[in-house]
Amino acid sequence: MLHLRLIAPADSTTDVVHLIERTVGTTHLVVLPGAARNPAGDVVMCDVAREAGDELIAGLRELRLDETGSIAVENIDLSLSERADKAEKDAPGEGADAVLWEHLADATHEESTLSITYVAFITLATMIAACGVVLDNAILIVGAMAVGPEFGPLAGLSTALVQRHPRLAARSLIALLAGFAVAMLVTVGFSVFMDAVGLFTEAKLEAKRPNTGFVYAPDWFSFVVAALAGIAGTLSLTSAKSGALVGVAISVTTIPAAANAAVALSYGDMGQTWGSTKQLLLNLLGITLAATLTLLAQKWLWSTQRKPTRTS
Repeated sequence: MLHLRLIAPADSTTDVVHLIERTVGTTHLVVLPGAARNPAGDVVMCDVAREAGDELIAGLRELRLDETGSIAVENIDLSLSERADKAEKDAPGEGADAVLWEHLADATHEESTLSITYVAFITLATMIAACGVVLDNAILIVGAMAVGPEFGPLAGLSTALVQRHPRLAARSLIALLAGFAVAMLVTVGFSVFMDAVGLFTEAKLEAKRPNTGFVYAPDWFSFVVAALAGIAGTLSLTSAKSGALVGVAISVTTIPAAANAAVALSYGDMGQTWGSTKQLLLNLLGITLAATLTLLAQKWLWSTQRKPTRTS
């Protein structure tokens, strides 16, 4: 269930309430006349089944409530109510299959912004991975994958392609490319420093690395794993199963490949640099393509299964 807290100008409250009452899957409707001060208006609250939420929010936006008032949406972790149970039963489809496009666009917008925090995380992850590839330490590689924030802009790019939001696509692409560029540049300097103090050596990089050698040897399995991770990550976002994102983060080699390319470049090993770069690009392409196709499939499947949620 979702909880909606709305602020509506007094002259539009009747339309808002009527829309909520006509939407199948809503309950617990509360109207507080004149309760809002900024912006001034009435406060309207209700609960709605997740599978009916996207259409209700779209209807509220058609009433321009996002411009004249406010629309706030929260997930309800626990609701002990027979009315809520009935609302979920009446709503068409399954809540786990429903995609809240407004929520997805908002979430990916935040995650795909080129911020100082984003750059810091991707840079730190790449530096950790650099230590992992030089030491051939799989634990450090996994840790770096978990720290890396690159799935955010990848999801943002896929969402933008499906929803046809060119600004979000451009923002996501800039965050992705600029983030990796800064992270790899800093890691080159980090590698030079570590070599100067004797912690990194070219011999370690060139030695056989059974645990991490795959990061500069891309093959079709790399693309397949990236595609599967893109599907899993997208499903975790759209179904609010965010815990699955950790598994996605440690299943692809974007960060380790970028790190290996940076360390190899610092030693002038263009073979490993190019191989790692291909691995990075292959994984990014696989995730983006799979995530976009997953969103398109979800959009199509939901449109064919969903029944109208409005009553006359």
